[in-house]
Amino acid sequence: MPIKTLLIIAFSCVSIYASIPDAPQRKQGEGPFQQLILRSVTMIPGHGSPPVGPVDIVIEKNKITQIAKVGYPGVPIKSKRPVAKRNAKELDLTGHYVLPGFIDLHGHIGGKAQGTPAEYVLKLWLAHGITTIREPGSFNGLDWTLRHKKWSDENRIASPRIFPYANFGAGRKNNFTSVSEVRDWVNDIADQGAVGIKFFGDRPEFIRTAIKEAKKHGMTTTMHHAQLDVVRMNALISAKMGLTSMEHWYGLPEAMFEDQVIQNYRLDYNYQNEQHRFSEAGKLWLQAASPGSKKWNSVRDELIKLDFTLNPTFTIYEANRDLMRERQAIWHKEYTLPSLWEFFEPSRYSHGSYWFDWTTEEEINWKNNFKRWMTFVNDFKNHGGRVTTGSDSGFIYKVYGFGYIRELELLQEAGFHPLEVLKSATINGAEVLNIDSQLGSIEVGKLADLVILKENPLRNFKVLYGTGHFKLDENNRPTRTKGIRYTIKDGILFDAQKLLQDVKKIVKGAKNKQ
Repeated sequence: MPIKTLLIIAFSCVSIYASIPDAPQRKQGEGPFQQLILRSVTMIPGHGSPPVGPVDIVIEKNKITQIAKVGYPGVPIKSKRPVAKRNAKELDLTGHYVLPGFIDLHGHIGGKAQGTPAEYVLKLWLAHGITTIREPGSFNGLDWTLRHKKWSDENRIASPRIFPYANFGAGRKNNFTSVSEVRDWVNDIADQGAVGIKFFGDRPEFIRTAIKEAKKHGMTTTMHHAQLDVVRMNALISAKMGLTSMEHWYGLPEAMFEDQVIQNYRLDYNYQNEQHRFSEAGKLWLQAASPGSKKWNSVRDELIKLDFTLNPTFTIYEANRDLMRERQAIWHKEYTLPSLWEFFEPSRYSHGSYWFDWTTEEEINWKNNFKRWMTFVNDFKNHGGRVTTGSDSGFIYKVYGFGYIRELELLQEAGFHPLEVLKSATINGAEVLNIDSQLGSIEVGKLADLVILKENPLRNFKVLYGTGHFKLDENNRPTRTKGIRYTIKDGILFDAQKLLQDVKKIVKGAKNKQ
């Protein structure tokens, strides 16, 4: 029986997850080294400053210990350079660019219903430069996610760092009935090791209690303001309660309604009908206040004053404005598992597989939706608001790693300068996770999480894709660049191309079993 016929959609994507097999022990990656020197690189620090190079970056075990400017572009190096210690590993990276490791603040580690083994997901992330992920909800089970976090911290598996959030109420058989039950639950997941809570909605007094209790434990919080609860809990209401950040965009237009309280749903709307859900969502931004209006500005400014963070995940909604583009993406052939492709295809049983009868009008609505949404996110950033980068890959034709790079392109489409995009992908995410003293930028004393590639990503984010960038070579022949060369996590040097080869083997093996 096909996977999809076994699925029953409940309130959210939580229901489609069940624990998957553990990731295998790490075989890829060299190091950490007593000393690793990256010679002659152009560095993009991540905190907003422009590129500088050539520089030599010295790493000892898992920390950056020296960054030395060693000359000027286009001429031989004459400056004194850091001296290598005995048995040091040196890489001549002349012409290469080095960035901080990317942070994906919305990264689910696959799911049984998708048929995506952990190795497949984790290696695709690393191959695309993602060295840290926030697992919002830990839908494979908090115990499973905490176990993999521990293994990642110990570098026993090839994996980004994992920050596990617990879905609100996870592990309970019944819904909460009192604030005391909420307090007990938060204390319990904190004791287990969760670093945050992911909400979809609930009674406001329960969410308020959970946020307050989470802060006592130093935990952060995020929310997907689901339509089932957004009327009583929009983005501004939750931000005033102390919510740290929000996922996607639901809850923002509702906070800016001027002549209505509830979204103008079609009268036969049913949330369990996913085409209803996503089709009607495509009309939502134009029901809210217009850019520059008093209401728009007041909501924007209050969210910024509250130090609220937006994690938009533009990429996961992109098929709504151009379904054919996402179905025909070039990476599907070699990098999309057959089970994941089946999960993507139309079905009334699966979350995010709602292409029952997707029309031109719906795509146009979503194009207009994107324009207004992007305008708000860019305006929020321009007035001092924090915007981060997340992908939510594994749904709606978005493949792990590839979806994240597309999010960088979409932030640029929203109006971000490429340096602002990289800031959102690095130091901004580190700030949300309270790890910016250790990660998120290339600075002496910070951990060695880095991305190395031959091409300039500021000029073209497409060079970061695992499939590279399509162009003509000097002999007038179509060719593809190689994508990321190395990903360094915790001082361990991963060959990104070998990671991609491992993923191709996983996909090929799955296809051979069909």
